[in-house]
Amino acid sequence: MRKQLINPLQRYDGRPHGLSHAVVDTASGTVYVSGQVDWDMNYQVSSHTVEGQLKNALTNLTIVLDAAGSSVENLLHLRIYVRGELGEHMEAITPILAQLLENSRPAITGIGVASLASPETLVEIEATASL
Repeated sequence: MRKQLINPLQRYDGRPHGLSHAVVDTASGTVYVSGQVDWDMNYQVSSHTVEGQLKNALTNLTIVLDAAGSSVENLLHLRIYVRGELGEHMEAITPILAQLLENSRPAITGIGVASLASPETLVEIEATASL
């Protein structure tokens, strides 16, 4: 099989949504991570701020990368969706990203959106990494 489905036990069950938390293309060694949000095992957010949800989504991202056999250092691209006007949150978001990413410095795209997976969800992060 050319693809490996990644669904860490520490993350919510994606089957009802038809998703895996990540898929590894075993031929190329590329890891495609589904949008990670601040959801617990019961699909509930634990923070109601952009900063808090960003930190929690990044923690979830690292869990998924680790389960796939990758890491933050191997990130190639991040796509960060923030509900509302992205520019209003950049001052708070930038230091959080810089602290986690350090020397990894992947390509990053930030996008302000009208809505996400639930009314309480403020941040979602997609990623592409190498093994």
